[in-house]
Amino acid sequence: MNSFKSPMTAVGTAAASGAGGASAHPAAGAAADGAPGASSLVVGVKKSVTPVTLRTAALAGLLATALTGCGLLGGSGDYADGAMTAGGGGRSFTVAAAGDILIHPQLIDQAARDAKAEGRSGYDFDKIMAGVKPVISKADLGICHMEPVLGKPAGPFQSYPDFLVPPQIATTIKNIGYDTCSTSSNHSLDHGPEGVYRTLDTLDKAGLKHTGSARNKAEADKPLIMDVKGVKVAQLSYAFGFNGRELPQDKPWLANLNDFDKIAAAETAARKAGAEVVILSIHWGREHQPNASKPQLKLARRLAEKTGINLVIGHHAHVVQPFEKVDGTWIAYGLGNQLARHDVPTGLTEEGAIGWFEFAEKGGKWDVEARFVPTFTDIPPDPEATQDGAAAGIEIKPVRDHRLVDVAEALRNDSNLLPEQRSRYRVAFERTVGTVMNRGAAKDGLRPLQELPG
Repeated sequence: MNSFKSPMTAVGTAAASGAGGASAHPAAGAAADGAPGASSLVVGVKKSVTPVTLRTAALAGLLATALTGCGLLGGSGDYADGAMTAGGGGRSFTVAAAGDILIHPQLIDQAARDAKAEGRSGYDFDKIMAGVKPVISKADLGICHMEPVLGKPAGPFQSYPDFLVPPQIATTIKNIGYDTCSTSSNHSLDHGPEGVYRTLDTLDKAGLKHTGSARNKAEADKPLIMDVKGVKVAQLSYAFGFNGRELPQDKPWLANLNDFDKIAAAETAARKAGAEVVILSIHWGREHQPNASKPQLKLARRLAEKTGINLVIGHHAHVVQPFEKVDGTWIAYGLGNQLARHDVPTGLTEEGAIGWFEFAEKGGKWDVEARFVPTFTDIPPDPEATQDGAAAGIEIKPVRDHRLVDVAEALRNDSNLLPEQRSRYRVAFERTVGTVMNRGAAKDGLRPLQELPG
């Protein structure tokens, strides 16, 4: 297992680790150009919108200007009326998209404790993820990335390298407001075709739409098109590889593999089936690297220049990566982890970003404004660390539970936070801002959805 440098000082130095669900395949950390779609599957999305250290001095200057201009350094606290609503008079809708969901054993144990505390057996992830429900549930379309294979309700479960996690997570994902999940990832084939089938069956049972893997060719060939406030929105999902596993020769449709021509063809098929907006979820890049890789940058530009895809949402790195507007198209290179608990947390792996995108129809075209919500997952310390502190006469008041929070909202209602939490949340917020902005997205209007309290 690789070692990691200090999470508080080395923003981009963490190396890939088996504990993080990294690929065991030598090429798994590298991005590959690409993605494999005609009658369409059109489904309705039931929601209505209601209001609700930086690494260089130059970047610090840019951020200070950008954040002051958008009011991040002061101003009203709550989500302002209309702040979560796309406007402009024509058709409009909002999208909330978050990072990797990768359930490690510590999170399974937490879900079991939470269920027991409510007098139930089994696993309940609702309390773990409750902190982001106010954001996800207010979007017209909530998009998750389901990275692992879903198992049977009572297990057995597995962690790296072949993830098999409690299916109860799907219920929680639906409960907090997600509508659809991308399912093509480097772990899609961890348990072969049966794992794919069971995962999709579970998502269906929970009421979640999905794309990226399929149970048969007919399903793979149907574009996923959702009715979002009267707009037909398609979602595509592709991954760079499957940790050394090959797609079965008799089931090449089982999961989508990155390939530019196939992505372009899938977009064309979705348009022919009636899609007005197309969103691509793509598993790419290098794990634990906050900077987008050269293959990511190359493919992103090609997608922006050569296709009509309206938004690209990136996954796999397990750390936040920049946002960038390329040739008029927003690219979120990596949203980090939505929920994970790596065996060796790096500091960066606990941080994530929810991308918030406001689509508005203007002159027959779709204008997209980008925002983001920094998130953080509280992780209780290992028992050994607490014992060591007590032996040294140090009073330790650690967080007790794994909890995912909207950082700005948690700081705004901080009466129950430990001082250490307040400090750590601010670091997470500022670092996420620095990372998502470091390819110049501030000039194109990127800013946090909610201000950090003073």
